[in-house]
Amino acid sequence: MIDLTTRLGRLTLANPILVASGTFGYAREMAGTVDFARLGGIVPKTVTPHPRAGNPPPRTVETAAGMLNAIGLDNDGIEHFIAHHLPYLRTLPTAVIANIAGETEDSFVEMAARIGREAGPGGAGAEPVVSERRRRHRLRRRPGPDRADRAARPRVCPLPLLAKLTPNVTDVVPIAKAAADAGADAVTLVNTFVGMAVDWRRRRPVLGNVTGGLSGPAIKPLALRLVWRVARNVSIPIVGVGGIATLDDVMEFLVAGASAVQLGTVNFYDPTASVRVADGLPAALATLGARSMGEVVGTLRTER
Repeated sequence: MIDLTTRLGRLTLANPILVASGTFGYAREMAGTVDFARLGGIVPKTVTPHPRAGNPPPRTVETAAGMLNAIGLDNDGIEHFIAHHLPYLRTLPTAVIANIAGETEDSFVEMAARIGREAGPGGAGAEPVVSERRRRHRLRRRPGPDRADRAARPRVCPLPLLAKLTPNVTDVVPIAKAAADAGADAVTLVNTFVGMAVDWRRRRPVLGNVTGGLSGPAIKPLALRLVWRVARNVSIPIVGVGGIATLDDVMEFLVAGASAVQLGTVNFYDPTASVRVADGLPAALATLGARSMGEVVGTLRTER
């Protein structure tokens, strides 16, 4: 028997395969396609304190090895999430980790506390997005250790907290350390990389927001390196995300130091990929002679 049980601090998952926020809706949309019970967990679409209309279109553009998106966190706000989506999410046979994005540092704290209260004892966790955001023409200040600290304080939210970190900083390691020091159960690495697409004939950007977040296979090597770097410097578990689509991708992130992974962009073109990968994990671990997840995580050998 292969034990796929995965522990992310206070959060225990049946297996390490999760689906990433923004690529799986609020789960209802995938109910006829995916057997939720075969996943380790679901991260629904991002929720903000107030309804947001998002960015002007076009909002997505396909790239050579992935996609750029500038959705702008289009959502109906936390009140609608709690009233309309949370009751359904509570019924699912897998862990549900609410993804929250505050508009200010205080709103991160308030949202985490609210999710913790409303989810009740059956709630799985929350994933604060500690990221740089642009709203209209005003650029919010860059994330730093202090912001990670406030977003991750467990005394604010009784649920396990996974701090989702942006790669668009000089060095993500100090921010991951700050999240760990503040009590985060795990860090999620990474959010999208900022990029852009240009229509040279019109001499105009393709996206209505000018820039967007790059995801998909193109960012996998970059995300993999950051997971490996943080794993060598931070003691709490890591959830790897970025270009993961196959069983081989999953295993690479696990040996590099991730305790769990999230599949994202692949859900748009192959929504059953997460289930297929989860089903293939026992054989992959057996190939390495492992009988549990802990025997594989962080076992990458870099010495020559």
